[in-house]
Amino acid sequence: MSAAVVAPPPADAVAADVERALAEDLGTGDVTAALLPDAPESAYLLCKEDSVICGRPWFDACHRALDPDVRIDWRVAEGDRVRAGSVLATLQGRTRALVSAERSSLNFLQTLSGTATLTAAHVEAVRGTRARILDTRKTLPGLRQAQKYAVRVGGGDNHRMGLYDAVMLKENHVRAAGSIAAAIAAARAQQPCLPLIVEVETLDELRDALDAGCDRILIDDFDAATRREAVRIAGGRIPLEVSGGVDLASLRTIAADGVDCISIGGLTKHVQAVDLSLKLGPPPSN
Repeated sequence: MSAAVVAPPPADAVAADVERALAEDLGTGDVTAALLPDAPESAYLLCKEDSVICGRPWFDACHRALDPDVRIDWRVAEGDRVRAGSVLATLQGRTRALVSAERSSLNFLQTLSGTATLTAAHVEAVRGTRARILDTRKTLPGLRQAQKYAVRVGGGDNHRMGLYDAVMLKENHVRAAGSIAAAIAAARAQQPCLPLIVEVETLDELRDALDAGCDRILIDDFDAATRREAVRIAGGRIPLEVSGGVDLASLRTIAADGVDCISIGGLTKHVQAVDLSLKLGPPPSN
C-alpha cells in the first residue's frame, strides 16, 4: 500500500549527505573490500519487519557514487508499506562497490524508514479528526532535511525547517518583549511575510494572542480540561497546536478535543531504525 505522493528531496541535499556519509565510512579506502575480486555481482535488499519504506534517493546515491553503472531495480515505491520478509530491491554491480556502499546506504534507508513508519502510526491514530501531525526541530544533526522528508513520506507535515523560515514566539521572547501583544507587534514589523507562531501558557495569554493576531497558537502542556476550554475560546479563529507530553497512547484523545495540529519531537528524536539487510547473490525464489 502506498502513501500519498511526496515531492522528492533536493538533489543537492541528498548528494551532500551521501558524500559526508561515504567519507566518514571509507576514509582512505575499504581495506576489506580490496581483498575481494572486483567481478560483476548481484545483491538483494531484504526488509525484516513491517515498515513504511523511505530513503530510496539516499540508498541509490550511495551505490551510484561508488559504481555509476550499478543497476538498482526497486520492487517497492517510496512510501509503500511492506511486510517483514519483503525483498525491496535487487542490484547488479561490481562486488567491491556493492559491499563498500552497503553500510552507508542501509544507514540512510533504515533511519528514514524508521521515521516514516513511526510518523505513519501517529497519522493513523488521528485519522478522522481535524488534527495534523507535525514534526519539530529535534532532528539528528546534519539530517534535518532528510528526516523532515521522511515525516512527509509517513503522512505527517513539517513544522518550520529552522530558525529562519518562521517566527516562533516562546516564553523567553514574550518576557523580553514585555507582553504577547508587544512581541507580536515587533514580529509583524520586522518579518511581515513569515508565518508567526505564538506559544501561550495560560488561557489569558491565549486571549491576548487571539486579540493581537498570529498564524498559529501553540498551547504547551495544557491539561485536558484547559485544552478543551482553549479550543472553545479560539472558536476556529486561529489554528491551535498542541505540543509537550504527547505520546501515541494519548494522541487520539488530544486530537478529539478539536485541536488543529499536534507537534511531536519523538518522530525524529526517538529514532528506531528498521531492520534491513543487503545480501550478495540472487533473492530467495519464494
